[in-house]
Amino acid sequence: MPLPPARAAPLTTTAPAPRTPPAEPALTGVWVGIATITMSFAAFTSALIARQGAAADWRHFQLPPILYLNTLVLLVSSATFDVARRRILAAPPPGPPGAEDGAALALPPQGLSWLYVTLVLGLLFVSGQLVAWRNLAAQGLFLATNPSSAFFYVLTALHGVHVLGGLGGLLYVLQRLTRVPDRKTRTALRAAALYWHFMGVLWLYLLLILVTRV
Repeated sequence: MPLPPARAAPLTTTAPAPRTPPAEPALTGVWVGIATITMSFAAFTSALIARQGAAADWRHFQLPPILYLNTLVLLVSSATFDVARRRILAAPPPGPPGAEDGAALALPPQGLSWLYVTLVLGLLFVSGQLVAWRNLAAQGLFLATNPSSAFFYVLTALHGVHVLGGLGGLLYVLQRLTRVPDRKTRTALRAAALYWHFMGVLWLYLLLILVTRV
């Protein structure tokens, strides 16, 4: 009796493993920096509250009105940065997912224009903060005059230094966008935008502290 023909084993296909998204150290570094800056300003705020409650020499004074104009400038710069980020990231990515990181990016000129507007507004904010210092000095309030004025100078100076760092990051992104607009540049743009938005939120927090405590 003849044996039945052997059945061929069904072919099985193995699904390719999902691609792991590449690490983005620039964004990770910004998040670490944000956490560090947040803790440092929280410590300064705690020191301000403790110093105000423990001393009878705390002197309240009127904040320079230009601080509110500076706030508007910084918020508008955050909006212009977001417009630039959206327009640039909406451009076609530099090649397929498997392409090299150095592939060129089709860069919309409108995105660059908004970044330059952000840069100018950031410089205006820093200049406005210096004017606020001059206004305070015109009232006879300096770093060593009173604990309240000392905290004003320290908090605004530290924030100004971090804003200057953000402007430096923006200049770096602009340089890469005009010379090496690749995938890493897109990541640097997202990191710089995240940091700049944080500077705006941090200033709103500091302004609230200054208005209510100083």
